[in-house]
Amino acid sequence: MKHYLKHFFRFLFLLIIAFVIFFFWASSSTLNKSEYAILQVVEGNFTVDNDSVFSIITYNIGYLSGMTNNLPVSKPKGLFDTNLDKVLEETKKVNPDIIAFQEIDYNASRSFNINQESEIANLGFKYRAKTINWDETYVPFPYWPPTMHFGKVVSGQSIISKYPLKDQQRIVLERVSNAPFYRDAFYLERLAQVVKVTLNNKEVILINVHLEAFDKTTRANQFEEVLAIFNRYKENYPTILLGDFNSEARDKEAVIQQMFTMENIGNAAFDLEHLSNTYDSKNPKVRIDYIFYTKNSIEYISGKVLNEFGEASDHLPVFMEFRLK
Repeated sequence: MKHYLKHFFRFLFLLIIAFVIFFFWASSSTLNKSEYAILQVVEGNFTVDNDSVFSIITYNIGYLSGMTNNLPVSKPKGLFDTNLDKVLEETKKVNPDIIAFQEIDYNASRSFNINQESEIANLGFKYRAKTINWDETYVPFPYWPPTMHFGKVVSGQSIISKYPLKDQQRIVLERVSNAPFYRDAFYLERLAQVVKVTLNNKEVILINVHLEAFDKTTRANQFEEVLAIFNRYKENYPTILLGDFNSEARDKEAVIQQMFTMENIGNAAFDLEHLSNTYDSKNPKVRIDYIFYTKNSIEYISGKVLNEFGEASDHLPVFMEFRLK
């Protein structure tokens, strides 16, 4: 009996050691922390028309996985190639001045090591602001099958622009407080990406956010953090707050309702009586993606949900055209 116990405890000890080694390997990063927020100006033949009317898009691009995002299904390279071609085609047609992305991959194995920001920005966006919120060598999601968990994932939020960007801030929002340690180690950091864009010699604040999707309390706390950031700028700068809020417009208890009732704050492509939905892209049922702006300094011209982008992502983009006052 003692002989069997000895072997059992030896096996258990080795199993624990193996788990600890695997855990630290799996949760380790691939980049230096200094690379988590990069502002880049790309040299090349980039031209821009001087105008008083500007346009901006917010787009949770879902790393170009389309309706397979978060599903435990095979994602072939052809899917990503097709979806990238669709985004490039539609972006050329819309020809926006600024795009704010959420869930965009930078050389990640799950999306076949394509820098999605560069591919899209090369359409004519000289200025690029990148913030990383997921830097892992192992991602245990979707939970099954485990073979899908292996491979480098570098993903985040990005703002690309035809006009100069500066003073980028990467603000990490509150984490899920009651998450077990093994889940917290692989948590996708929720960010507020803040950057200034210069339009007609005026500095405009852009706040690009992606709030918690699954934990309502955490999402509410993150929203309060974002609201404080927005309030810090809105009196002194033309300010645009945009992104994936994971908060439904028709839900009377949702935190996003606070934005709808704020004085002098506009909401692009938004009419509760005839609401254009953004999720999911196959059968849009809810509105969770928004562009808010300060009415005292920004004149709203037009806006719409860009249904033409189809199922390149599980979200649809929101577009706004505006003029500075």
